[in-house]
Amino acid sequence: LQEMLDSVQDRKLPMHQAHDYFVQLLDGLEYLHGRGIIHKDIKPGNLLLTLDHTLKISDFGVAEALDIFAPTDECTTGQGSPAFQPPEIANGHEVFSGFKVDIWSTGVTLYNITTGLYPFEGDNIYKLLENIGKCEWKPPEWLEERLSNLLVNILQADPAKRFTLQQIRHHEWFQFAPVASSPPVPIPPLKGDWHRCSTVLPYLIAHHYESDRDMPAVYFTEHDINEEMARQRYEQEQTLLGPNYLSQMESLSFHSEDASMQDGGSRYQQYITTGSTGGGRGAGSEKRPSRSFSLSPKPSLRHTVAGPMMMPGTTSSSSSAANNNSNSKQRRTRKTVSCISWRKWPHCRQS
Repeated sequence: LQEMLDSVQDRKLPMHQAHDYFVQLLDGLEYLHGRGIIHKDIKPGNLLLTLDHTLKISDFGVAEALDIFAPTDECTTGQGSPAFQPPEIANGHEVFSGFKVDIWSTGVTLYNITTGLYPFEGDNIYKLLENIGKCEWKPPEWLEERLSNLLVNILQADPAKRFTLQQIRHHEWFQFAPVASSPPVPIPPLKGDWHRCSTVLPYLIAHHYESDRDMPAVYFTEHDINEEMARQRYEQEQTLLGPNYLSQMESLSFHSEDASMQDGGSRYQQYITTGSTGGGRGAGSEKRPSRSFSLSPKPSLRHTVAGPMMMPGTTSSSSSAANNNSNSKQRRTRKTVSCISWRKWPHCRQS
């Protein structure tokens, strides 16, 4: 509602539009008071409007809920906007009626939307509260008489003489709506600014992200991400396989390499498969077995140790006998393989 007032040159609404909004405001206030809720900060800035001109009360940051067993509506704190505070709060009263505080703020709101002014003003907040405490004001002379009478009864310095919600409803100006003599003030989005930012968005950003602005920006490269993923996989494998798994794998790997080197062959010699023998070629050459072999891919360490785990040098009797028999067969059949190719070339004696 405050944004609508700011969009008009004289900062006020047509009388029939102000009457409609005031009736809705009174309905909402009666609903809150019926449930023991005191708003304490009724003003145009806290009144929202839908596209069909339905008024809604918002901002319950300083509202107070009365105890269901409380005999009265007495309050001890007032934290609303200074221009809309009643004289009892401006004068520093420790205890005051909560319902009458909202009624006073409603009267100031009605005064503001119908005249574009405030009943009390001051150069600073102290002067403003002083003028409110004195409660010396009078409605403009050009204002309608029935509306002036209603404002005078609402903005009474003594809370006991101030109108209640029921008295406002029975007032003549409230019961008879003014005739529409001018078009209503349109809601700001209907003026063409469809993509305007929400008024509460800056406050939400400041509340949730203000602390993040002071923190330095942190960037991660692809290399950093890959290293972190590798580290996590390493930790997971260590956790699943046990702390001694890697040391046992290294010991087994070194032991197998030493055994293959002692046999006089390459470390991959154990993966060479001998084939059938063939005749020699050329005069004077002795018959040597033709060899065909294939290099099978080296099994991974994980498949190698899929069976029962045994430390290097500790084998059972059956496994030791099997290994000795296989090694003796390999020594009898192992021949030197040409470094050029597996085929037998006539000019190569080694082949």
